[in-house]
Amino acid sequence: MRIDILTIFPDMFAGVLNESILRIAREKGLVEFHLHNIRNWTEDRHKSVDDRPYGGGPGMVMKPEPIFRAVEEIAGEPQEAEKILLSPQGEVFSQKMASELAARKRLIFICGRYEGFDERIRLGLAPREISLGDFVLAGGEVAAMAIIEAVVRLLPGVLGDEDSAKYESFSSHTGEAKMLDYPQYTRPPVFRGMRVPEVLLSGNHEKIRKWRESQALKKTKTRRKDLLDKK
Repeated sequence: MRIDILTIFPDMFAGVLNESILRIAREKGLVEFHLHNIRNWTEDRHKSVDDRPYGGGPGMVMKPEPIFRAVEEIAGEPQEAEKILLSPQGEVFSQKMASELAARKRLIFICGRYEGFDERIRLGLAPREISLGDFVLAGGEVAAMAIIEAVVRLLPGVLGDEDSAKYESFSSHTGEAKMLDYPQYTRPPVFRGMRVPEVLLSGNHEKIRKWRESQALKKTKTRRKDLLDKK
């Protein structure tokens, strides 16, 4: 298996990938890791990977351009690569999902920071969104490390066959009920034919608030209806 990791903090992975099960799997030739700094695919002198969100609001949003460039250059020709976006809005990770990913030949992890990703990254790259649970981390790096370890330890030859039955499926604790976040956008206003919704460019804060509420509700009903059932 080949695992590519896109991040703005590649040094965070140095210790994790070179210790314990992950080191053993790599030394056995069962997995190879490739770390990529997203800033290497920026084109401005400041190597900017984020910008202010359209419609206002706190924090910064990850820009689409460098992430698209990075994924397209790294992925090359399709080789059964599964693109994974680490996000609190994604499917809750489970042992069943770890088994599914362990069957793939190649995984590409996209680690975000700040307030999240420009929605066009989700729309254009169509990654599989995965969350560790109903809590928020400072970025996707720690989540990626956890998922990578859970997946790699299931590869044939990493652990002895006698250990396989011990790691089948685990229940998850979902915590308090909350709605998922609304879609985020930042510059440019049009990217590869995908436009920022006009309401976010209107300057009408009440319309923007209502749009965000409706989008958050729609996304939660579609992806995590169980959160609404807890209210």
